Amino acid sequence: LHRRRAGHGPDGRAPGQDHHAKVAITLLDACQGAKRLVSLRMPMVEATGHTTLQERQLEVNIPKGVRQGQHLRLAGQGGAAAGDLYLEIQILPHPLFRLDGSDIYFDLPVAPWEAALGATVTAPTPEGSVQLSVPPGSSQGRKLRLKGKGLPGKVPGDLYAVLTIALPPSASEPEQEAWRGLARAFAAYNPRAALEA
Repeated sequence: LHRRRAGHGPDGRAPGQDHHAKVAITLLDACQGAKRLVSLRMPMVEATGHTTLQERQLEVNIPKGVRQGQHLRLAGQGGAAAGDLYLEIQILPHPLFRLDGSDIYFDLPVAPWEAALGATVTAPTPEGSVQLSVPPGSSQGRKLRLKGKGLPGKVPGDLYAVLTIALPPSASEPEQEAWRGLARAFAAYNPRAALEA
């Protein structure tokens, strides 16, 4: 997409066309900032005055805390007659973290006894691993908030660890007996009681 800006430049010539393109970055690039080499087919004015599309590579500074859909303006980099280049940011899906606005979510597996009794576990963040306290009596889907650990910015987002209960294997006889012991200890517990009311 191109658009010609209104008005004339200081030398009396009409200003150049702006150029729009998209650039895909990772979530970690958005959190930490990065430099990226971007290849674009852009209009260039040849010596004859004709405008042709040419391959051009630009090194782009991705600022820390850039948001999905945000536009970065590179003045005078639009190609023909030095228009501006606008890059629209697309943040690629991450295998672990999910982005919602400026907040980041991820699933944190915990063992049943860690959820029931509480534990301190190692949890990943975009900035590296941290020690996270799981409160006793935590249930599946509970969100543990790390304030200000989402996307950086004037108002930084938060990071949420969403607890998932990970069941250990029960293939061996000792493992099955451990589950049977748990069943005996909680014989009066009915997880479907609310469905029967």
